[in-house]
Amino acid sequence: MTDSTRSAGALAVLSAGAAALARAADLDTALAVIVEAGASAVGASAAAVFALEPDGTNLELLLTVGMTAAEASAFAETVAGDPEHPINLAALDRTGTLGRVAVGPDGGPMTGVDLPLVVASGGGVETCVGVLTLGWTGPHDVDTAQETLLIGVADLAAAALAAFRLSSLATEEADWTERTAHADALTGLPNERVARRVLDLELARAQRQGTEVSVAILDVDGFRALNERAGSRAGDVVLRRVAAVLAESVRIVDTIARAGGDEFLLVAPGVAGGTTIARRVRDGVAALDAVGGAPISVSTGIARFPHDGADAETLLAAARAALDGSGRNASIAEAG
Repeated sequence: MTDSTRSAGALAVLSAGAAALARAADLDTALAVIVEAGASAVGASAAAVFALEPDGTNLELLLTVGMTAAEASAFAETVAGDPEHPINLAALDRTGTLGRVAVGPDGGPMTGVDLPLVVASGGGVETCVGVLTLGWTGPHDVDTAQETLLIGVADLAAAALAAFRLSSLATEEADWTERTAHADALTGLPNERVARRVLDLELARAQRQGTEVSVAILDVDGFRALNERAGSRAGDVVLRRVAAVLAESVRIVDTIARAGGDEFLLVAPGVAGGTTIARRVRDGVAALDAVGGAPISVSTGIARFPHDGADAETLLAAARAALDGSGRNASIAEAG
């Protein structure tokens, strides 16, 4: 291989790697571009990337080049079944191997290179995130120029893996923040803000389709007295148990949320959906064990669109009036 050929190969790898890091939509695409360019530049007949799980215990095969699906599966099983396999050792000690003798997918001899994918994890600490391995059919001499190029390929692959992991972590954290911001910490149910938003959407849909929507406010009977008599912990137990009954009683299309204090809010599209679910809740709550020496019960006020109101505020006011008129016992009251 001439110097000009090597320079062209290195330039192709650099260009492909930069483009992959800047514009690839996903990790598989980025790694494929980088590894295929690197394997082509050094004339490797096969290549693979293993990712090290965040806990640092296991390697997962992410990508192969020059292997069939069956060959890739067998290769992954071989590495997973041998803790002393050079690829596992490369991840463990981060030193890598150059020019090891290996067995190729066809059972013939190969020359292998294993390079750890190492990134800085902050505070000057380096972390291994995976291993890049390449193979040549038969004997192959990895010279200094190829070694330098392959180290560059490994660094590009490491950067891609680390960047997409960081992006994935940020997405997971954002999702968690979104969920927790809209969830009640005690019961795990959505909060009132979520239910209000769903109610607006369901009302808009019901107006278009000429259908009905039920809104129910459910109140735990005697909650204040229970807190005063048995303490707030007993009250928390009651709220969690009632919330569990509610979650089990609603349909997929319904939304149940904690509206604060000892109240819950139900949005149920369809004819008589709220009444049916409220009865399920009443029966489920009645079967709960007593807390603080008193049985658990709920009162429910229900309003229906369009019969009891044309907007969210009117319906909620109607459901509140029905609840207040129910005597706050285990009955089910409907507005209108």
